[in-house]
Amino acid sequence: MPTDKTLSLAEAITRYVRDGQTVAMEGFGHLVPTAAAHEIIRQGVTGLTLARMTGDTLVDQLLAAGCVTKLISSFVGNSSAGSLHELRRRVEHHDPEPLEFEEYSHGGMVARYAAGAAKLPFAPIRSYTGSDLVALNPQIKSVTDPYGGGEIHVVPALNPDVSIIHAQRADRAGNVQAWGMLGIQQEVAFAGGSVIVTVEEVVDDDVVRSDPNRTIVPSHVVDAVVVCPRGAHPAPVQGYYDRDDRFQREWSERARDAAALRAWIDRHIRGTEDHAGFIASLGEGYWDRLEIDEQLSTPVDYGRRR
Repeated sequence: MPTDKTLSLAEAITRYVRDGQTVAMEGFGHLVPTAAAHEIIRQGVTGLTLARMTGDTLVDQLLAAGCVTKLISSFVGNSSAGSLHELRRRVEHHDPEPLEFEEYSHGGMVARYAAGAAKLPFAPIRSYTGSDLVALNPQIKSVTDPYGGGEIHVVPALNPDVSIIHAQRADRAGNVQAWGMLGIQQEVAFAGGSVIVTVEEVVDDDVVRSDPNRTIVPSHVVDAVVVCPRGAHPAPVQGYYDRDDRFQREWSERARDAAALRAWIDRHIRGTEDHAGFIASLGEGYWDRLEIDEQLSTPVDYGRRR
């Protein structure tokens, strides 16, 4: 029988995440491992280097909770809703302390993860020609093309100590299935030293076998599977729930006040036992507006052809 890799979220974070590690938490506006970030906060992990292509409210929360000292990213912002004010305080005012920020383009981060997944030392990238990032980031270097193509920029492989992703479902052995906007989930998993996957549901292996094209990460790559319904909130999960736009807009206002932000974390994250407690803390009926409704096709009369 296949090994059962299911753990609680608390068990998975305790077992695999340590102070001072490099932790990748990826999900490109979809399938974001927010619940895992909250558990890292609950457990008081510190000194992390966080790798996340799209810096968002997850980053603001981890920073405000004192978990992260360095960020590796290619975009920061509360997409369509405003700024990440905790991150801005760190970068612009070193308040309460400076943040080490290693910046790439999206293409550069993808190349780093792809090289890490392939166990290569670096990856070439054409798009940095003429970019100011080359001057700002000493990790971006150039080499001579051995096939006569001149100089080309390269970025180092990124092999996080721990990679954490979210997905729609997995079986107990760790075969992970996802669909919709996948981002860099697969490469991040293959690049990680340890891999934690939070999922909306665990299904029988017959379900996975019946639709193998949805499998993005095979079981031999995965160390822990965590059943975590609504674990991506406020990001969406296709087929399960919508993006919480109201939460995102409110975050931009809330995070302007450092004290209010930390009070929110103390109440909704540190003050809850687990992710189910966090969801309950948002209030009764909160989830009603985010549920996925049945969408039936409606016949359309385009008129008679002429």
